[in-house]
Amino acid sequence: MAEYFLLDVFADRAFAGNPLAVFPRAEGLATDTMQAIANELNLSETVFVGEATGWHRYPVRIFTPTRELPFAGHPVIGTAHLLVELSMAERDRSLTLDAGVGPLVVEFDRTLASFTTAAPFSISSSTLNQTAVAQLLGLAAQQTLSEPVLASCGLPYHLIELASQEALERARPSPSAWAEWVSPSGHDQVYLYVVGKETGASRVVRARMFSTEGGVREDSATGSAAAALAGHLAQNRRVGRWRWQIEQGIEMGRPSRILAEAERAEDDLTIRIAGEAVIVGRGSLHLPG
Repeated sequence: MAEYFLLDVFADRAFAGNPLAVFPRAEGLATDTMQAIANELNLSETVFVGEATGWHRYPVRIFTPTRELPFAGHPVIGTAHLLVELSMAERDRSLTLDAGVGPLVVEFDRTLASFTTAAPFSISSSTLNQTAVAQLLGLAAQQTLSEPVLASCGLPYHLIELASQEALERARPSPSAWAEWVSPSGHDQVYLYVVGKETGASRVVRARMFSTEGGVREDSATGSAAAALAGHLAQNRRVGRWRWQIEQGIEMGRPSRILAEAERAEDDLTIRIAGEAVIVGRGSLHLPG
């Protein structure tokens, strides 16, 4: 029997945010078993937590239904919240989750968990251009504000800035255009965003993320994409700190809120992602054996 918990991440209530399954005591499970479980549960990601390797330090492995990921944001936030709820970690101490991308240090502040990205921000040219984006999303070319880029903090995304919230809502990725323009890059993740107004100390961003998992599908909250976007928005700025409140999942009926922060000190760029999570269920799987 393998016990797991279901959480909704980047949300403060059930049936919002991004669903996540976490197996908090997964030591001894083989890689192919983890992949089979993730496929069985068919959520965007499933996390397997290994035996503690030190004080407040755990290895984690993250799987989609079809592959293992080196890094993903909502699994880190959700796992951190769960470990505190299970008394496997304490809210007043930092927690380290060792993922494929490296150590992710998590801090807690009231209802928020936040982590600092482990991989350095990187950016390069995208296989997409504004004409291709129009074909891909079924929009007019002028509804894309700039040339797309490929950005990453451990998992690459094609970042596409759109001119309006209306364009964001209307976007409908074409599978044939995806196969022509996105898949040749080897990075089948596209993040659409619209930069909105300032609210308090942060600026509001509306976003949508699409990837290929059994066809083109949408994700309701994507912390790794938010990290890449924060790096992109901050890359040409001078010393300082900037914050964004990223709203995602609204078109899916699963509103999510991701808090992203970028801080530059000289040549160093630090990116942090924060969010809430709620436990919505628990269960167990009968494993063959």
